[in-house]
Amino acid sequence: MQRQVKNINEQIKTGKFQKVYLLYGEEAYLKKQYKDKLIKAMLPEGDTVNYAYYEGKGIEPEQLIDLAETMPFFAERRLIVVENSGFFKNSVPKFADYIKTMPDTACFIFVENEVDKRGKMYKAVKDAGYISEMGRQDEKTLLYWIAGQMGREGKQIRESAARYLVSRAGTDMELLEKELEKLFSYTLGRREITAEDIDAVCTIQISNKIFDMVEAVAAKQQKKALDYYYDLLALKEPSMRILYLLTRQFRLLYEVKELMKQGFDKAQIARTAKLHPFVAGKYMKQCKDFSDKQLKDIMEAGVQYEELVKTGCLNDRMSVELFIVKYSLA
Repeated sequence: MQRQVKNINEQIKTGKFQKVYLLYGEEAYLKKQYKDKLIKAMLPEGDTVNYAYYEGKGIEPEQLIDLAETMPFFAERRLIVVENSGFFKNSVPKFADYIKTMPDTACFIFVENEVDKRGKMYKAVKDAGYISEMGRQDEKTLLYWIAGQMGREGKQIRESAARYLVSRAGTDMELLEKELEKLFSYTLGRREITAEDIDAVCTIQISNKIFDMVEAVAAKQQKKALDYYYDLLALKEPSMRILYLLTRQFRLLYEVKELMKQGFDKAQIARTAKLHPFVAGKYMKQCKDFSDKQLKDIMEAGVQYEELVKTGCLNDRMSVELFIVKYSLA
């Protein structure tokens, strides 16, 4: 990914652009950042005449083709940005064929979440333009990025505190950026940002609360596990969503444990289980606290408690309390 981003930066620097770009993947922050960079580099400031933006399903390919065939108005190119069109998951053969012959006076930037690499659209863009997959970043890259953000604001943070920020706020760069903005405001007039500052103003993602709750269950710290549960209730999280996330966590731990038995490393586990590598590493440690039988029993219990709530045999809040108590007994 870093090499792909470097190539885009080089194209922006030299002004040698492709006719079509595809930015795709899970990391919304990077897709937006590089979409905006390309737009700014390709269009003179304030040029709205030669710019068009489309978003969502239902976009007519013929409309895009007609626009691309229209000569730009006193400019080098006409720029057309298309987001979340679904073109790269569904077959759009006419448009895929057009990409191969489109004029140099038009440029497309496609921004998508998912793509089918076997599809005609993907192959057409690969042949005629440039593709960059912008997936979740590993911990090392996130720490480097956090350090860069700190430097731009004239701030400092120890590596241990930066790791703590990632563990608390999660690995989504958009969310991390919001947390950094809060930290910069909170520490106005002070250079170093500490773990105490992070505790004071940063939001804990629910997935991390669930992770901590499971750790407390594994350590047989019943009160601690229940306290995490009550914290989530105070944040207006529904009991049934918490039960679902708990059960899902144990299901992921079981999957990770099975993959480890097969000799998979962290990167392979992350890809197979669709986890961020940083999260996969945490799960690899956590799953060692449970036997296969324990994980199977807990997953079955989660389904049973959910059924008891749905059939009116048990209160939703009580069901999660019983679930936590049962598996955190010393």
